Amino acid sequence: MPGVITPTRREVIEFCRADPIERVFLEDMVRRGLGRISGVRDGRRLAALAHVGVNVLPAGRGCAAFAPLIELERSRMILGDERAVTELWEGARRRLPPPRDDRPGQPLFVLDEPPEPGGTGLRPATLADLELLLPSCAAAHAEELGSDPLVQDPDGFRWRTRALIEDGRSWLWREDGSILFKAEASAWTPSAVHLQQVWVDPEQRANGYAQLGLRDLFRLLLERTRAVCLFVRPENEVAIHVYERVGMRRHGTYRSVLL
Repeated sequence: MPGVITPTRREVIEFCRADPIERVFLEDMVRRGLGRISGVRDGRRLAALAHVGVNVLPAGRGCAAFAPLIELERSRMILGDERAVTELWEGARRRLPPPRDDRPGQPLFVLDEPPEPGGTGLRPATLADLELLLPSCAAAHAEELGSDPLVQDPDGFRWRTRALIEDGRSWLWREDGSILFKAEASAWTPSAVHLQQVWVDPEQRANGYAQLGLRDLFRLLLERTRAVCLFVRPENEVAIHVYERVGMRRHGTYRSVLL
């Protein structure tokens, strides 16, 4: 495809270093050797990158060049920096059906200093927690994306949840059979960990458990990486309040286009 190249691993990592928070997904994928990442050059320098698969992850300037690639995949979501997603979506939208949902203006939060301890029972999840975590992870997915993965793809979702546990990317605080707090890492690099599906059992909400669990999780993760980040829908004022209370600050804006 004219203009689109396959960059080297070193080039991708160097490109991501320009903004390791915004580009944490791309850096995580290239470090783990997952998928194929395409690039666009401006002279000798990389100007933009994108992973195009089930999720499309663009970054940089000139992302419209990746639009034809989306037709070759059964992509479910375009996600990333709002400007990059907008460039790509404007180039691709004529080739695709209308999106199921379009979520601009999602604040990306980051924390790089350990907060005060939360004093919780937070710990890494183990395979003994799998049966408890599965419905909780599915509920968190449904709250965020509007579909139940245990109905749409039960075997695949079970495998992905198990893989997160086995990779040390899942944490929980449980008491008396209830999950007072849980979260997973969707991306992990030396510079940042990106969290997903921060969740509290609905019957245990409004007790401050999310804030306490996040404090202990941030302290644990900041022993191993330089920053922790996540993004949130702008209308989720409760979550935004929690993130700000634990000391997170805004770092750009994401956009998600659900296909």
